[in-house]
Amino acid sequence: MLKENLTFNDLPEMVGRLCEKIESLENALKESLAKELSAKENLHVPMTVEEVCSYLGISKSSFYYKAKHGGIPVIKQGKHLFVYRDELDKWLETGRKSQVPLNFEEEHEQMLAATRHKAKPREL
Repeated sequence: MLKENLTFNDLPEMVGRLCEKIESLENALKESLAKELSAKENLHVPMTVEEVCSYLGISKSSFYYKAKHGGIPVIKQGKHLFVYRDELDKWLETGRKSQVPLNFEEEHEQMLAATRHKAKPREL
């Protein structure tokens, strides 16, 4: 394809070939990026508990335990729990125990909510 001894007269033809190759590479790169972006957008879909269990290969009881103690990023809508696939993948990649670090006030409120208080006796 390349000649060993290029002459000045060969330059326009070679520049034309290089421009064509660059254009084809740009098009291939644009297509690849478009596919990658569309694949990422499709990952932000809610999954049910059953789908998450089959995706992770765990039982429902393990899921509920990990959701409560292990930090699986769960979204509660009424009585239903959902997990977004991209957030679940991020959680799996990072291996973090909690979803977001709590500040002092949030941690204090969480501790108070978890503490059981003795019921006050009724006055008659």
